[in-house]
Amino acid sequence: MAKVCMIQRELKRQRLVAKYADKRAALKEIANNKDLPVEERFKANLKLAKLPRNSSATRLHNRCQVSGRPKAYYRKLKMSRIALRDLASVGQIPGMVKSSW
Repeated sequence: MAKVCMIQRELKRQRLVAKYADKRAALKEIANNKDLPVEERFKANLKLAKLPRNSSATRLHNRCQVSGRPKAYYRKLKMSRIALRDLASVGQIPGMVKSSW
């Protein structure tokens, strides 16, 4: 089980990304528009830099919904390999059986 503070930190980042997504996208569009004057693009870059760092989507890290584990994460199932194996062994994931050959 991951530390509670790490899980909460990740949730805080998700909230910040959602809150600033529109503002960040608008500023990036202005900053990347080559038709605008250089001064206006530079001002957009400065405003973008003043936004909180954790509001950037690249700072998000996928975590297991069950255990909070950050590594060995399956995107489709939103859980780690260990949690997946535990739930499959108990029979809580429909259609998943332990392989044997």
